[in-house]
Amino acid sequence: MNIAFIPVRGGSKSIPLKNIKEMNGKPLVYWTVKAASESKYIDKVYVATDSGLIKSAVEAFEMPKVKVIDRSPESASDTASTEFAMLEFAGKHDFDNMILIQATSPLLTAKDIDGGFELFSQPDCDSVISVVRQYRFIWKEENGIAKPANYDVFHRPRRQEFDGYLMENGAFYITSKERLISSKNRVSGRIKAYEMPEDTAFEIDEPNDWVIIEQLMKKRGRKKFDKKIKMLLTDCDGCLTDGGMYYSEKGDELKKFNTRDGMAFAMLREHGIITGIITSENVELNRRRAEKLKLDELHMGVKDKLAVVQELAEKYDISLDEIAYIGDDVNDLPVIKAVGFSCCPKDAVGEVKKAADHVSEVCGGHGVIREAAEMIL
Repeated sequence: MNIAFIPVRGGSKSIPLKNIKEMNGKPLVYWTVKAASESKYIDKVYVATDSGLIKSAVEAFEMPKVKVIDRSPESASDTASTEFAMLEFAGKHDFDNMILIQATSPLLTAKDIDGGFELFSQPDCDSVISVVRQYRFIWKEENGIAKPANYDVFHRPRRQEFDGYLMENGAFYITSKERLISSKNRVSGRIKAYEMPEDTAFEIDEPNDWVIIEQLMKKRGRKKFDKKIKMLLTDCDGCLTDGGMYYSEKGDELKKFNTRDGMAFAMLREHGIITGIITSENVELNRRRAEKLKLDELHMGVKDKLAVVQELAEKYDISLDEIAYIGDDVNDLPVIKAVGFSCCPKDAVGEVKKAADHVSEVCGGHGVIREAAEMIL
């Protein structure tokens, strides 16, 4: 049995409670838990923590493979080693092989984990570490004099001629329970290195790391969208609008829509994607906007949005997995959890941001539908 062990503690000094601080719309720990859960070689994912807040956050992910366990105060102290926590876990649980995953490496993917286990399965391998290949010229100091450590200054290689060197990126380590207990170390014996993309060299230790990795994740998320979407549906207020309620002196209700979202619907229509609005409100303004945008569907005064989405899937003979939905509040959650791709504005409520596949870089009424449309197309 292969298990993932993710130790997270609440006492981070540089970034307080960083493991549940929002990273690209989700708690930081979400990304590594998700990667481990999606790995075809991992049977169970254990998140060990000393924090009740972290425990609640992880349990809210509702991932079947994941189990949150308590971590002793001794193993969560500032001076305790990760090996201490690993050995504490090994003394209480049955497993054959363990992959130690660091929550501070949110760029880790299930594909990386699977590649690590495939390397680990080779007959001449006892442990695996994740690395990145660096092309930097390293120097060392001897008796106050600087000397090159990995190249000849008189024959400076070009990048394409330079093998570089492998550097641990701290994302994961794989070993057997037997070797962990005997060596008391995360890796031992014949160690092989699994090479990850160069941008995964970053770990979150300081606030500046946070900014860099979040931007890398957003860029990566836009590049790797591969869902086959045939229908896009959205809530109205808080998504197409900023959620504000505006009134004229005569008492007329006004709403602010974004022209970029209007263009988004036109782009989707050109590509044969069905579009529509599902809203709990029943006002004429929404009807006029839907008509101007030439949407295929408009459903107003809806209490059960998921039921409407299911009816539309049957009407157009498509699966829920081929539907994208954009929502911002708790009444959107059933649909967000059911469809193939879900998105929410940057200012959506916390529960929705945790459940959605993608959190927009902008707030409601500022081009959320345009961002989602560009990802889909």
